[in-house]
Amino acid sequence: MSAAEEAQRARTTRNAWALVAPALIVLFAAAIGPLVLVLIYSFLTPGDYGNVVWRFSLEGWQKVVVERDIFDETLHLAQAHLTIFWRSVSLSFVTTVLSFFAGFPTAWFIATRPASQRAFWLFLITLPFWTNLLIRTFAINQIIRNEGLLNTILLKLGIISAPLQMTYTEGALLIGMVYVYLPLMVLPLYAALERFDRRLLEAAYDLYASRWQVLLRVVLPIARPGIVAGSILVFVPCLGAYVTPRILGGGKLMMIGNFIELQFGQGRNWPLGAALSIVLLVIVMAALLVYVRAINGEKRDG
Repeated sequence: MSAAEEAQRARTTRNAWALVAPALIVLFAAAIGPLVLVLIYSFLTPGDYGNVVWRFSLEGWQKVVVERDIFDETLHLAQAHLTIFWRSVSLSFVTTVLSFFAGFPTAWFIATRPASQRAFWLFLITLPFWTNLLIRTFAINQIIRNEGLLNTILLKLGIISAPLQMTYTEGALLIGMVYVYLPLMVLPLYAALERFDRRLLEAAYDLYASRWQVLLRVVLPIARPGIVAGSILVFVPCLGAYVTPRILGGGKLMMIGNFIELQFGQGRNWPLGAALSIVLLVIVMAALLVYVRAINGEKRDG
């Protein structure tokens, strides 16, 4: 390569970096910078009235899993913290499963409609996103509360003699989160099923496959990318959910997002809140890694 070509290539590289520099600055200032700050806070000493003391300490990370007894200073597992983590992960997983079982038939129904009708059904699926999450959660609360629509109908029909206590329970949280995140499951599933070749169904039936065999061996493998994508889109937001557990849980069923907010607010333990935020970030990254590996495996199989 001649000197002129090398100079031209270097100039092109500099121009390319100059063009992307504003975007990189915004990315660092809006995303990477705050994460670095949170990571630094997790290794500092909590202040007496919030904030931090700029003195290195592992107390924040230690309190994530263990706590010190106030009487004899011995360490033992932080049962409350572990319970919150387990509740968050388990409810997020169950929400993902329920969203799949509700979203798959919905996506299949839309994908099998005539092409001229699909846009209308997709419009109905995305319609809840036009309303604020807080309003949607309050709407669910009005339906399932003791004097709500559901209990009123059941009482009028004589099915129950007293209102069912549904609010401030894990069942209420599941109902609320499935309602909120169900469209995020339906849309990727629809995208996968919309391209499904219906002739494969005819071929499977011609080979005397039962309906369950067609579903398990033909439909689900082809819909796998949509299943994985929808599961990630539901599971990840559920882990950090704040509004829905706060309203439908009534403060009794705290999840990771609520617990982090508590540490930065009333708890006045910023290092612990920062450490919990990093732990949540690691869990989310692990879920995304599973997604990436599943997609890469799908590409290799294809």
